[in-house]
Amino acid sequence: MSTLLEVSGVSKTFDGFKAINNLSFQIGAQELRAVIGPNGAGKTTFMDIVTGKTRPDEGRVIYGDKSVSLLKMSESAIAQAGIGRKFQRPTVFEDQSVFDNLMMALRNKRGPVAALFYRLTDADRARIETLAADIGLAAALPRKAGELSHGQKQWLEIGMLLAQEPKLLLVDEPAAGMTPAEREHTTDLLKEAAKTRAVVVVEHDMEFVRRLDCKVTVLHEGSVLAEGSLDHVTKNQDVIDVYLGR
Repeated sequence: MSTLLEVSGVSKTFDGFKAINNLSFQIGAQELRAVIGPNGAGKTTFMDIVTGKTRPDEGRVIYGDKSVSLLKMSESAIAQAGIGRKFQRPTVFEDQSVFDNLMMALRNKRGPVAALFYRLTDADRARIETLAADIGLAAALPRKAGELSHGQKQWLEIGMLLAQEPKLLLVDEPAAGMTPAEREHTTDLLKEAAKTRAVVVVEHDMEFVRRLDCKVTVLHEGSVLAEGSLDHVTKNQDVIDVYLGR
C-alpha cells in the first residue's frame, strides 16, 4: 500500500510547552486509522499541522504521489490538494436545505466569476442524491439542516467534505453526543469512506474505536506511544501506565 501522508520528526512548542515532540506518522492512500490519547497528547496539534493551521518548528510533512511538502503550502492550498478536516462541532448552513448544503460543497470551479454563472447540472444533482444516500440523508434532502439531529448534522458535514473528493479526511471525535444507532451508522460511513481514501479519526470513545476495526495510533506528550490493533495497544504496558496514571 502506497503512503499518502508521511509526518517525520515533527516538533512544535507553544510558550515552552512541547505539544508535538519528534512525531512520525504514516498512512496509506486507502486506509482507516484511529488516533487516541489523553488530553494534551498532541492530537489536535497534529491535525493543525497537517492542515496548515500550525507550522511546526522542525520536521517534514510529505503528501501525495508527488511527495509535496505541506509545510510550503497555505491552508487553502492544502484543502484544494485534497485534505479535508471535520471538527468536533458540526458546521453546516442551518438555514439552507440538506440539498443546498451538499450542492455548495461540490467540487466545482470556485471564484467569483464561476460562482456567478454556476448552474446545477443533471450530473451535479445525481452526485448530490448519491451522497445523500451514502450518508443516510436521502429522505432529508428538502429539510433545513438546522432541523436535523446532532448525529445527522455530523453526517451532513461528512457528506459535504466527501463532495469535495478529498484524498485524506481528518475527523475529530465524530461519535461525541451521538445515540448508539447514530454511532453505528457513523462507523459504517467512515469505514466505507476509507475504501476510496485515507481517513484519520481522532476519538476518545474506545467502543467506537473498536467498531472501526482498524489500526490505532496512541499519542502521548506529542509522540507515538504505541501502534497496532486496539487489543494490541491496550495491552501495551506504557499505554496502561498513561491511561491509568501509574
